[in-house]
Amino acid sequence: MSDKLKIKLSIADRVYPLTIEPSQEEGLRKAAKNIEQLAKKFEQSYAVRDKQDVLAMCALQFASKIEQKGIDQSEETLAALERLKALDQLVNTKLSIK
Repeated sequence: MSDKLKIKLSIADRVYPLTIEPSQEEGLRKAAKNIEQLAKKFEQSYAVRDKQDVLAMCALQFASKIEQKGIDQSEETLAALERLKALDQLVNTKLSIK
């Protein structure tokens, strides 16, 4: 069992102390940095001052990317299945001729 790591992340001018697995640190720090960068972008581009609104916009942006990846992967999976079915039919056709 690995030792837990205590870190502090700053997001939207608030510090969040977390106890995590050491393997999670890099991902969490990158995520916090990405949130901070996107929040600053929203504040500058849309003159949003309420941190809750900015964070809600960040959450929507990140969640929509995850959902779109799922949709794209589903479409790729369906296309791959169709190609496999076509190959299966072709192989069965060639085998049944002999």
